[in-house]
Amino acid sequence: MAKMSYLETAAEFYSEVAQTPQVGLCCVQSSPLQLPGLKVPCQMRDMNYGCGTTVHPTELAGEPTVLYVGVGGGLEALQFAYFSRRPAGVIAVDPVAAMREAANRNLAIAAVKNDWFDPSYVEIREGDAFALPVPDASVDVVAQNCLFNIFAPSDLAKALQEAYRVLKPGGRLLMSDPIATRPIPPHLQQDDRLRAMCLSGALTYEQYIQQLVSAGFGQVEIRARRPYRLLDCQNYNLETPLLLESLDSVSFKVIIPEDGPCIFTGKTAIYAGAEEFFDDSAGHILQRGVPAAVCDKTARKFASIVPNDILITDSTWHYTGGGCC
Repeated sequence: MAKMSYLETAAEFYSEVAQTPQVGLCCVQSSPLQLPGLKVPCQMRDMNYGCGTTVHPTELAGEPTVLYVGVGGGLEALQFAYFSRRPAGVIAVDPVAAMREAANRNLAIAAVKNDWFDPSYVEIREGDAFALPVPDASVDVVAQNCLFNIFAPSDLAKALQEAYRVLKPGGRLLMSDPIATRPIPPHLQQDDRLRAMCLSGALTYEQYIQQLVSAGFGQVEIRARRPYRLLDCQNYNLETPLLLESLDSVSFKVIIPEDGPCIFTGKTAIYAGAEEFFDDSAGHILQRGVPAAVCDKTARKFASIVPNDILITDSTWHYTGGGCC
């Protein structure tokens, strides 16, 4: 019998955990987002196979059309429906039949617990990340949680290109994925079961961001970065432990500027010169003594041209908007 591909191994694995939930399989130790009037069924909590969250309320004004890739137990599909309360406001795509069935069951339970929710708000479709079953430029938001890290780099590029294709201009890709603090050794990358469990396919932060930029996203904002799992020496045949982190990001379908993409990681610039304001004549105006959020590109520029007059703070990895970029 031919050896299964890593994608077939992943599909088989998630068919198993759809039928027999594994609590805490890959999620961080945090509670689902709490929203007024939202009651999450325990079945959904048990199938919370994410590593962070992709539901950022500030990105969801105006009842956007959301395409969720990899429905899981339906938790984040329900949370997105909270903001898009209309039929097919959320389209959830999953290639695994057992997972689609489980999500539909859980959403039916959610409809009983939440008088505002109708199951028609979430339309679950068969499909995968490489051929999303929606037209070009047809959705406001694409989201995925702890799925794209499973993909080999070439497949990840295809998935990101598909997300870019279906987003409207200015649309947003909301993602949560593990990243690795150093490259994962080949012997772990080649373990398809570990890859399916979101433990061996992660890229480094720099590689991950480059994949987003290569797909065409001109602005990326880091919403959270925190420890996810530690791969120890004994169980993973490593010389030194390897820390995986969980990264939440929002990427915008905007043109990449001529001087490069805008990547926001929580840096600020603080002007401390003699004038009341600093104006670089490129759209950045800093008031003396007042921190202003800047992208990493602008931070590097300021550090090189006026190092004595502008203080650049470290990345917080929790950017929430604002600033002069």
